[in-house]
Amino acid sequence: MLAVGSLHGPDSGTVLRLVEELPPDRVRGLLGAWQHQYPDRAEDPAEAVGFLQETLRWWDHWLRGHDTGVLAGPLLRWRLGGAGPEGARWAASEQWPSPRVAEMRWALGGGPVAVASPLHTGVDAGRHRPVGHAGDLPPDQREEDARSVCFEFPVGAEPVVVLGRPRVVLRLTGSAPGAPVAARLCDVAPDGTSALVARGALRLPAAGPGGDGGTGRDGGAHGADGPGGVVVGLAPAAHRFAPGHRVRLAVSGAYWPWLWPAPGPVDLVLDPAGSALVLPMCGAPQADRGDAALPGAPAAEPEHAAPPLVSVPGTLDPPPSRLLVTRDVPAGTWTVEAVPHRGRPHVHPDGLEYTEEARESYTVEDSDPLSARARSVRTIRLHRPEAAWDVRVEVRSELRCDGADHLAASAELVCQEGREAVFHRTWEERLPRGPYPLPRPPG
Repeated sequence: MLAVGSLHGPDSGTVLRLVEELPPDRVRGLLGAWQHQYPDRAEDPAEAVGFLQETLRWWDHWLRGHDTGVLAGPLLRWRLGGAGPEGARWAASEQWPSPRVAEMRWALGGGPVAVASPLHTGVDAGRHRPVGHAGDLPPDQREEDARSVCFEFPVGAEPVVVLGRPRVVLRLTGSAPGAPVAARLCDVAPDGTSALVARGALRLPAAGPGGDGGTGRDGGAHGADGPGGVVVGLAPAAHRFAPGHRVRLAVSGAYWPWLWPAPGPVDLVLDPAGSALVLPMCGAPQADRGDAALPGAPAAEPEHAAPPLVSVPGTLDPPPSRLLVTRDVPAGTWTVEAVPHRGRPHVHPDGLEYTEEARESYTVEDSDPLSARARSVRTIRLHRPEAAWDVRVEVRSELRCDGADHLAASAELVCQEGREAVFHRTWEERLPRGPYPLPRPPG
């Protein structure tokens, strides 16, 4: 199995689990800094690789019996992120877990502190599945950090290289049944810029911190490390913290719109005593048996077939923003609006016009956790002007609170031919809300 994933996408943990658990003569892993897109079509040309050449070597070996050397290469190749020329480069490992990676426990300092995050904490999270659109990746995290409880560790003369799955051990007290707890690992530059490296979250059980509520989103058990302890597993990271930078851990009791807010007030206190940031630190970010013994970089130049003859007519109107965060000051609400598809027609050589439009909005009022609401409108249109054929499918959906103990989900489907609705159906369902474990994500 050739396991390929993105460090920015939801599939990075899957790659690490596959190379760890499958026989080494049956798997190879490739982790890059492209977004959730084919690696040869990365939005940043510097991150694009020759993915078709990589897959051709793989298929020639397994399907045609050719000796292409795919199994002679390293077990895992990854793109190391970070500031400066030493940060952004390829590296490789013959084994996973790598013998050069060791977990280091960094104790949190200071006294107990309240985790009092406003409900709109998380609006700068970026898209859950970034595909390369502007705004997909999280921006500077300084505003998010200001809404969170932060702990910092200066990087000395030697860089700190993190490779693997970080985790955070938190000792929490207070009453917050069903509350989300989010943790972010950031790289803070000398100018104060805060870049997101990895993040993770879980939802507290009904019994509160340390209670018997099952497993969190990261797969770590509640109640770890004694009463009040929880373990938040972060997504895999491959990052070099440069000398002069700071490693920042940010903890919040909200992460909207990625996580639905708790139905009531979040009264949490974090005690640094017994809490820690656990980082898988790599002693040598190059290959396991030497700098040049295992070249990590895949084929550098992407190769593509000729693009299809599909035209996208331009318009005089400026395109809508892909991701927009707005604040209604009098109402006290924050809204995240996303436009995954802008609704521009794609005209194929046979005359078929295909148009896809999608808009999403997520709104919450800082003073009312029950105000959380998510809406989505998606439309697909197929049109042949020469045949007077025009069909359209539209789906509208909404999720909102229905009291403190339930969520109300509704959806509407309309199918049209021309101006006539040929099918119409609505759904409404009242769902009991947790607290319940969130599904385990990759990593």
